This record gives sequence, structure tokens and C-alpha cells, in this order.
Amino acid sequence: MKKLLSLCGAVLALLISFNVKAEENVMSDKKVLVAYFSATGTTAKVAEKLAQVTKGDLFEIKPVKPYSSADLDWQNDKSRSSVEMKDMSSRPEIDGKVADMSKYNVVFVGFPIWWYREPSIIDTFMESYDFAGKTVVPFATSGMSGIGDSGGNMQKLAPKAKVEIGKRFSAGVGADELQKWAAEWL
Repeated sequence: MKKLLSLCGAVLALLISFNVKAEENVMSDKKVLVAYFSATGTTAKVAEKLAQVTKGDLFEIKPVKPYSSADLDWQNDKSRSSVEMKDMSSRPEIDGKVADMSKYNVVFVGFPIWWYREPSIIDTFMESYDFAGKTVVPFATSGMSGIGDSGGNMQKLAPKAKVEIGKRFSAGVGADELQKWAAEWL
């Protein structure tokens, strides 16, 4: 009986091992990019954790003209960010490009929530590449605001992609939570 239990245990361990290897192979077939815009560093920290847990490449969406504290003053109607967000056609210029977007299957796009949606520079990013056939997954950071219609807005800018609804995270989100969330697309 002991030999039978021992043999059953060994077979079970072997099956579990094969299943883990099969899941790793499926995950390794997906090439992941984590692209992000971060005005104050909060989104950058979340993006870095997400890139680590997904084994994805990291790309910072940097404006040609960086945002100053005065530019980010949402209480000032004349601040740069306020003006950009009121003008739906605003497309702040990005410094740099993803070297080869065609190699990615899944693109996580991160940003802070501005006026209940993605910042205009994300719209610039979405219009700068061909996302046809790719899965685009928004993720956002905010102390209180939800992700709003960001996924829908981004879908309109990349109609041949599958843009997910996405999720808002707090600044202190853990790697385990990010890994569980991202697993759906890997």
C-alpha cells in the first residue's frame, strides 16, 4: 500500500510538473510590452513592477516637453494639462519610439488618470502605431478616480486592436496583485 501511495504521489507530482511547464510555454509565446506615461513617478513604479511580473519590455512614453508642477495644476484652467485635456484633438509630442511594435502581442499601457480619462499623450501613443491584432490593456494610477472610459477611448484610436477595459491601481499595488491581474492576457 505504501508503494502504491508513493507511486501515486510521484505520478501526481509529474503531472503537476508537466502542467506548470505547459503553462510556462503558453506564457512564453506572448511577447509583452509595458508602455507608460508618468508625470510624477507613481505610474512608473507600477509599470516597472508589471514589466517584471510579465517579463515584458518597458517603454516610457515621454513628452518632448516635460510637464512642470505648474503644467500639472489641475485647478488652473490655463495650465498646460488643463488646456490639453479640454481639447480632445490635443496630441502632445512623444520623445522616442518603440523600436519594433510588430513583435508584441500584448501591450499594457499605463498612465495617471487626468480628468477621468487617459492623458492626451496616451492618445498620441495610440495613434502612433499599428495595433492591429494586438491586445491592448490599459492600467492607470489614481488616488480616487476610476479608469473611466479610457479603454473605450483607446479602442476608437486603435480600431483593429482588442482594447480591454483595464484597471486602476493604487501607488502601493503589490507584484502579486499585478501578476494575478495580468495573467488573463499572458
